[in-house]
Amino acid sequence: MAKYSKKAQEKVEKAVHEMKEGKLKSSSGEKVTSRKQAIAIGLSEAREAGARVPKKSESPRPPKKKSKD
Repeated sequence: MAKYSKKAQEKVEKAVHEMKEGKLKSSSGEKVTSRKQAIAIGLSEAREAGARVPKKSESPRPPKKKSKD
């Protein structure tokens, strides 16, 4: 399991709390309704604040197909 700093945990807790109250907005300005999205916003804010947060994982790409020539 990844280790998160106290500051990061507090940011995520605050974001989830705001989401439950209906006050959390995404970057597009729409209300956040997904718990996963609220956690992602909290981690992003923690990164900006300089808290110790593991690196973002890159989405796995399927291997490229070789063309037959």
